[in-house]
Amino acid sequence: MPADSVREDIRHFLTTRRARLTPKQAGLPDFGGRRQVSGLRRSEVAQLAAISVEYYTRLERGNVGSVSEEVLDSLAGALQLDDVERAHLAALIRAANAPHRAADRDGGTSHVRDSLQQVLDAMTGAAAFVRNAHLDVLATNQLARALYEEALDTTEQPPNLARFVFLDPRARRFYRDWDGIAHDAVGSLRTEAARTPGNTDLADLIDELATQSPEFAMRWDAHDVEYYRSGQQRFHHPAVGNLDLDYDALEIPADPGLTIVTYTLSPMSTYSDVFRRLQAHAAATAPTTQG
Repeated sequence: MPADSVREDIRHFLTTRRARLTPKQAGLPDFGGRRQVSGLRRSEVAQLAAISVEYYTRLERGNVGSVSEEVLDSLAGALQLDDVERAHLAALIRAANAPHRAADRDGGTSHVRDSLQQVLDAMTGAAAFVRNAHLDVLATNQLARALYEEALDTTEQPPNLARFVFLDPRARRFYRDWDGIAHDAVGSLRTEAARTPGNTDLADLIDELATQSPEFAMRWDAHDVEYYRSGQQRFHHPAVGNLDLDYDALEIPADPGLTIVTYTLSPMSTYSDVFRRLQAHAAATAPTTQG
């Protein structure tokens, strides 16, 4: 990502963060009357962060060469950034201040060790797969292949979950909370784009999605960031019906950039019968090996 693009991302990120806050939400007095801006004014952000308006204006223009941790913390507090957003802003600042380097065609980590596949296969009670930071699915166990059979049914190799979410109409039926998974996918890609600004393979993926999906483009322009860590995902599987599963995303320290995502059934779940049907479907559709 060129330096000018990084500065532009900083500008948009800061302006969208202050636009979402009202004076009341920020704890500032509201004297009524018509405001010329949505959200907070630059002067109000500067007041909350205890910095000058001139300095904040420079920061919002992407001139971040002298930003200290104290200033970053003050900005995060003033704009009510969560931990993910603060980390994202810090990554953008690092990218803006990094020495210029040639573009790096980094396709994201794509090699999965045999021992990782063994770990996946040992998870017989969970659907589990390995993905990289581009949301490419690199390895699956039997249950994950059955759960994600529509997402994996593509000529694009490796299959990419962001492409599935935004470019495959089946995704809106498969994810019963499609809006939530779309938000998470865009937020994850934007987080990775800030972390690896020279990653032209990721830039190509983002350009492809923004060109082919107005929904993706609109969400990308919102500059929201997200970590997909844990929660519940609501599915509608074409063969077994509705199914709610708990998910956990586990980063792999030995393989930076790779994450194991697991889907498990809560002990108190009312979907036990559906989960058993999914397990039976997985066994019935598993590829046979020749002896």
